[in-house]
Amino acid sequence: MTEILQEFNTKGFQEQLVNWFEEHKRDLPWRKTRDPYRIWVSEIMLQQTRVDTVIPYYNNFIQKFPTLQDLAFAEEQEILKAWEGLGYYSRVRNLQAAVREVAEEYGGKVPDTKEKISQLKGVGPYTAGAVLSIAYNKPEPAVDGNVMRVISRVLLIEEDIGKVKTRTIFERALSKMISKQKPSEFNQGLMELGALVCTPKSPGCLLCPVREYCRAYHAGKEKSLPIKEKKTKVKAKDMAAIVLRNNTGEVLIERRPETGLLAKLWQFPNIETIKDAKQQHESLREYLKTEYAMTVEVGEIVQKVKHVFSHLIWSISVYEGTILSEKPIDNDNIRWVNENSIESFPFPVSHQKIIAQQIRR
Repeated sequence: MTEILQEFNTKGFQEQLVNWFEEHKRDLPWRKTRDPYRIWVSEIMLQQTRVDTVIPYYNNFIQKFPTLQDLAFAEEQEILKAWEGLGYYSRVRNLQAAVREVAEEYGGKVPDTKEKISQLKGVGPYTAGAVLSIAYNKPEPAVDGNVMRVISRVLLIEEDIGKVKTRTIFERALSKMISKQKPSEFNQGLMELGALVCTPKSPGCLLCPVREYCRAYHAGKEKSLPIKEKKTKVKAKDMAAIVLRNNTGEVLIERRPETGLLAKLWQFPNIETIKDAKQQHESLREYLKTEYAMTVEVGEIVQKVKHVFSHLIWSISVYEGTILSEKPIDNDNIRWVNENSIESFPFPVSHQKIIAQQIRR
């Protein structure tokens, strides 16, 4: 670690970065508070999600759950609905479990030590560092992909940032580099620099406030860093979904399993299948007969929906259908709902697209 920072002007870097941040920082709602709960919420939302996308979700979420206690004891379906569309729903489930522990074990006060806050569910090293530095002004590094990109260029670290051992290199370096007087501004400055100037492609070096300290810039390597192995190939799945109505015009919806992708969200009945329309008809009929003792007539395709996850692509063929015969439903995970009340259920984005075109039309 001493070698990495050898002959590096840490003090000059700190001052330039902090001064730039204080002058150029964006006006974001979570920067108007030092409430550790609200900062925590913002950091969880910002994981793998763009700032512009997060802002309205954050404002709405804080309006619904203004205090830690409000979130701790809210109904899960209510928080899933408030999170609807943000994706990675395990984030908000873990957040609620963690704030509940804070409410019950810490009297509602978010722990202000790395040891205790890191024990909370869903709180990794980055979130711990961000909350401790921003809310409590403690000199704890907050290392995510954005920060690793910046520091890999500043310190010319030519290691694969996707590896766990490489993250340790960054954490140790930043624990030496972070401003002890202004750790909040330092960490947020790194995040802001990565978002606005030191971007993944075509970094704006001529506008960079710490360009004179950047080893990659002086070596002409800023565009080749950071080093990261290519992601594994994204899988594609063909799906068939059905908007099924009964004789009173209600629509059938089902709840996803308690674990796994999009756990506990609601959706229209659907299956993984192949692209052949005849096969999709038969598969949907068989699924509804086997799972819900319903005999249905499946109509034509009324919509095509494509949804991209980080590791998966769903291509959904949407059909309309009508009930020919059914048995009474005795299952909490399936229900007939009035079209006007469907908005109260949390749906994944892919099925929100179906609602938009087939229900609200």
